[in-house]
Amino acid sequence: MKLDILAFWAHPDDVEFCCSWTLLKHIDQWYTVGICDLTQWELWTRGSAELRLQEAEDGKNRLWAMVRENLGMSDGFLTRDKEHILKIVDVIRTYTPDIILANPLSDRHPDHWRAGKLVQDACFHAWLIKIETGQDPRRPKAIYHYVQDRMLEVDFVVDITGYKSKKDDVMMAYASQLYDPTSTEPQTAISWKDFLEYVSAQNRAYGRHIWVDFAEWFITARHPWVNNLFDLQ
Repeated sequence: MKLDILAFWAHPDDVEFCCSWTLLKHIDQWYTVGICDLTQWELWTRGSAELRLQEAEDGKNRLWAMVRENLGMSDGFLTRDKEHILKIVDVIRTYTPDIILANPLSDRHPDHWRAGKLVQDACFHAWLIKIETGQDPRRPKAIYHYVQDRMLEVDFVVDITGYKSKKDDVMMAYASQLYDPTSTEPQTAISWKDFLEYVSAQNRAYGRHIWVDFAEWFITARHPWVNNLFDLQ
């Protein structure tokens, strides 16, 4: 299956919390979108890996993504080695995406930046003809890294005004991880009461820079280019 956009993330929920507005907007424009989670997030405090996979499938359906895979890598211990890189190369060559989205190259959670670098490496290796996987060599036209916990300098933002209610619905696929006053499980970085409002506040802050209500933000691994200055908004 050929995909237009393939989003690689360290953990199930990264894509929903980070760039689901952007994906929803492109899906509405008839682009095909897929998701590949590197781990099952089995070390996270709340719930279980089995519950997380159920929630990830729910998230996929709410997003209307075409496919969602989980590579079963070890949560908390992602490593930039041949085994990990080749697993991602196989996925890239299978779906031949034009654009890849990935975790940032710097972040609070070590799995986030490790995943970002793993995917960056795999995009390079997927084009090498002497790496044989039984598939044709492929590489995306671009890889864009999302900003997560750390407020980093970004290269461009996407106007996602009008998608707030849809993103809220997508994020609620992970209800076990979000605020629940009746829960007896420990509180985490995303289970505090105002977390969803914080996510929206971040998107509103970046939207202000381009005079829209909400925006999601990305960092490029290379310099983007335009045909002329009028291509820029």
